Amino acid sequence: MAYSQDKNGESPGEIRTFRMTRITSRSDLFPRLVSMQKIINARHFAVFRISGGGLPSKRKLVCELENWGPSNITASQMFVEAYGDALIDHMEKSLLPLMWNGRDEASIAETSDLDMFTVRLKGRLLPFSGVAFPVRLGAVGNGYTMFTSNYIDLASDALVDLHGKSCHIMMDLLSLDERRAVPAETLSEREVACLQLAGDGRISDEIADKLGLSVHTVNAYLGSATIKLDSVNRIQAIAKAIRLGYIS
Repeated sequence: MAYSQDKNGESPGEIRTFRMTRITSRSDLFPRLVSMQKIINARHFAVFRISGGGLPSKRKLVCELENWGPSNITASQMFVEAYGDALIDHMEKSLLPLMWNGRDEASIAETSDLDMFTVRLKGRLLPFSGVAFPVRLGAVGNGYTMFTSNYIDLASDALVDLHGKSCHIMMDLLSLDERRAVPAETLSEREVACLQLAGDGRISDEIADKLGLSVHTVNAYLGSATIKLDSVNRIQAIAKAIRLGYIS
């Protein structure tokens, strides 16, 4: 993201990093999204992913999670019709949050101190104002976490905090998809231990000393883990193991 945050001191709006826990279903994400929604007193949230590869004309926004409720069953469709093309285009150009105003004069989304680090969409198209945080994780991991209300006033700390948490939401969604696609063969305890230490920056010699193994055995465990994770090298295997919740 293009903005920064002063982390000195412990103010109520201070951004806190947290260790991701392995989720087992999409329902695990709802409490976190509701908590994010409350930070800015939003009324609803929705998570969209961009599906379809190849030509931009084949891509579309797909709603993965939302809490619109039965009274707003068409809200996702209205949003996609109003801003779908703009969001897909924006993903290719920028990771700045998007904001828009609703139809009513009082339906406003604004941020007074970080306005230069947001992008304004054409307003007055929907019955609600809102903010959408773009997340780019690769061909199958791109999307937006958005929050809507009658009025949104985003302070800088909330803007940065919500964008960071949106990244974690999208990473967990991608992790769930990857776990469904992973073969039944899982990593052994030794493979996980070697990957964890490799992810911590240890080289094979150091991992061998730490675990009481030979360097050859460590490399064998890392090699088999890389194959099981369908990765091309150790770095990719570590990244995938983190997303799948094997290591932190």
